[in-house]
Amino acid sequence: MKRTKLKKVLCIILASLMMISASACQQNSTEETSTAQTTQTETSETKTDEVKTTETSTEAAEDNDLSAMKEEPMYNQTIQYWYDGGNCTSAPYIAEKLGYFDEYGIKVECLSGTAVKEALGTNAAQMGVSHIASLLIPITNDVDYTFVAGAHIGCKSLYVLADSEYQTTEDLKGTRISTPNGVGNSDYNITAMLLDADGINPLNDVELTPVETSACVAAMESGEISAALLSDTYAYQLVKDGKLRMIRSLIDEDFQDTPCCVLAMNNTFLAENPIMAEKMVECVKKASEWMRNNPEEAVQILLDDGKMSGDFDMNVELWNTLNFGLTDDFTQKGLEETTNTYLRLGLITSTDSLDDVMEAAWHPLYPEA
Repeated sequence: MKRTKLKKVLCIILASLMMISASACQQNSTEETSTAQTTQTETSETKTDEVKTTETSTEAAEDNDLSAMKEEPMYNQTIQYWYDGGNCTSAPYIAEKLGYFDEYGIKVECLSGTAVKEALGTNAAQMGVSHIASLLIPITNDVDYTFVAGAHIGCKSLYVLADSEYQTTEDLKGTRISTPNGVGNSDYNITAMLLDADGINPLNDVELTPVETSACVAAMESGEISAALLSDTYAYQLVKDGKLRMIRSLIDEDFQDTPCCVLAMNNTFLAENPIMAEKMVECVKKASEWMRNNPEEAVQILLDDGKMSGDFDMNVELWNTLNFGLTDDFTQKGLEETTNTYLRLGLITSTDSLDDVMEAAWHPLYPEA
């Protein structure tokens, strides 16, 4: 009997202990959940506060920049950008069309009909896109502009008659090649680079001579020249018609890491209006990225405005070879490589220092995040 009572008492005690233990576990679990929720809430609030602080700081810096920009001498005056039509040099025009300059209250106007080197060097235009091959050498001779961003690759190639005997650049040795805009200009310098890349000395192995673009096919047919450097837009239909054949190009694989064109800015304008200059580069970079991602829309804008010739499909096809929206790192590396080639070939004569050329020619604004 006593044992039975003892067993009952022990069972009651054991049951009570189990109930107490379960209650304690439940309480601890609730406390842990509550603590975790509190910690998560606090962490979330902290992150939100950090984001808000960052956004507030960015907005404050932006406001300060805009206030300071309004004190610059060219603020509220019309900024001229150079653009002569076509796809290669269109980024500032597209930036204007998309309203990017308006977002900062920057008034712009397109300047055409003036040589780009003259326009930028004399501050008749404050900004413009053009060939490194055209713009680099004048910088080494103290012309008053510099490069502030990359633009794209490609856009010009070396062409021969479709039925000619010339299959490679090696076959062009001992012949005359047209560089339409003359010695020292972009066509000459690009042709020199293309030949040099294949181990051909452009100064000794061939004769580079200016023949006007529209006369190049006839000059090839008469035997006056063997090849000509032409814009891919100009040559496109001639290739389709079986008249010309591309033999070497800036869109070839070994030139995919070499920028063809850059955004240049007048040095005096940049020095006197540093904040506005940076905002303008931001607008053009933003436009270039949009151009890369929206080729059909970009081409249609230029066709509608009479800024390009040819049909829609041709221009979209060529547009996609240009790879708009180059990074500063990409542009700097390519510019250094181009400069080294120009120095080695004697195209740059005022200095033999890569560092000196880069110091004068490369001042990127609005770097990528």
